[in-house]
Amino acid sequence: MIKLHNTLGRRTEPFKPLHSDRVTLYTCGPTVYDYSHIGNLRAFVFDDTLRRALEATDYNVKHVMNITDVGHLVSDEDEGDDKLETGAAREQMTVQEVAEFYIQAFEKDVEQLNILKPNGYRGPHGQYARATDFIKEQLELVKILIDKGFGYITEQAIYFDVSKLKDYGKLTGQKLADKEVGARSDVVTDDAKRNPQDFALWFFKVGRFADHSLSWPSQWGDGFPGWHLECSAIIHATLGEPIDIHTGGVDHIGTHHTNEIAQTEAAYDTELAKYWLHNEHLLVDGHKMAKSTGNFYILKDVIDRGYNPLALRLLYLQSHYRSQMNFTWDALSAAAAFLKSLQAWADLIHQTEAEIKPEDLGHIKAAVCDDLNTPAALAGLAELAGDKAPAKAALEQLDKLFGLKLADRQDIDQPAKDLIKQRETARQAGDWEKSDELRDKLKQQGIELNDTPNGSRWHKL
Repeated sequence: MIKLHNTLGRRTEPFKPLHSDRVTLYTCGPTVYDYSHIGNLRAFVFDDTLRRALEATDYNVKHVMNITDVGHLVSDEDEGDDKLETGAAREQMTVQEVAEFYIQAFEKDVEQLNILKPNGYRGPHGQYARATDFIKEQLELVKILIDKGFGYITEQAIYFDVSKLKDYGKLTGQKLADKEVGARSDVVTDDAKRNPQDFALWFFKVGRFADHSLSWPSQWGDGFPGWHLECSAIIHATLGEPIDIHTGGVDHIGTHHTNEIAQTEAAYDTELAKYWLHNEHLLVDGHKMAKSTGNFYILKDVIDRGYNPLALRLLYLQSHYRSQMNFTWDALSAAAAFLKSLQAWADLIHQTEAEIKPEDLGHIKAAVCDDLNTPAALAGLAELAGDKAPAKAALEQLDKLFGLKLADRQDIDQPAKDLIKQRETARQAGDWEKSDELRDKLKQQGIELNDTPNGSRWHKL
């Protein structure tokens, strides 16, 4: 049984899927105006860990992830620059070219981190649900909301009237009156809005939006979707409501996911998701990550410093997803050393008889199933990984949970094995000069030796 912390009820509870053998999962994907930073990537590893835990518990997971290549451009909650337009100006490309470039960069990142691709949708551009592929569905959703009296039109936009929804804000547990008191007056720029918390479903190309380069014709004139619309439309088109699990970052709770819930439940008269899971932020050296402070890192920065991307994945797993994580290069070095020790342990499958079987991993799997308690699970793995060789089936079970590719470790070739035998002979004869020479030769081939009471054990670097 899996237990998950449900933001909706603010408690950890047993997971009970809508259907006994399958789970519908929707995870918020990237907005592709720049490279995904290591904080974004932590969220995607969290999503992947959740999916792996579900699949390891024999659920058939139907997973959809969106890519925001339009929509999260300008919102009524954010008067800052249009992110894709800003990216296009910076890169001297069109908005579409910028989006395509960073989609490819994102897909490369997730591949290097061994993150499973979504499997619940296949469209004209692959397995990620791009917002631009669901414009028709977004327009249909807006029309439903207008017809049902939840949407209203001003000169600038079409808004959702939050006062019409009795339980608006239930994800946070905050009443609408409380949210109105805390509303920022500087972002309420449309005098025709009925309530400060009303959010835009669709923007028209007028006023400050007039120069936007992406737009689609509709019965209301040219325009483009608001921030929240795409996720509801994509879920409705690909998974149907209600879904089992919706994930995102803690910053999504108060606005994005609250508004997703509102527009979906108002339109379709059913709840959007049974379980809501949210990951905490990542800090760098104890501070919020920002380019201006020089502590903003992407995966390429990690690789350029000589780290295996899986060391970063392992570092993420050493913190619970609901805890803030502090990234430091020292912490990453420690995770890299831990990964190296696990790989050396995995290499034993080619050198000695297996003693660790899949049935010995029960406590590790139990920890992962306890609200994805990966720190406890890895502590159990560290205790288990030692001189006793694992069975390949055990490594495959661990890979299903952690995605560290331990079962993929390949045997060395026969010439390398012959060199190891020669070195062992020299070592037993006390010929330390020859022994060191052969050790260095093997290291040049990417093979490191560890001398044990049971003989030399090799590890591929």
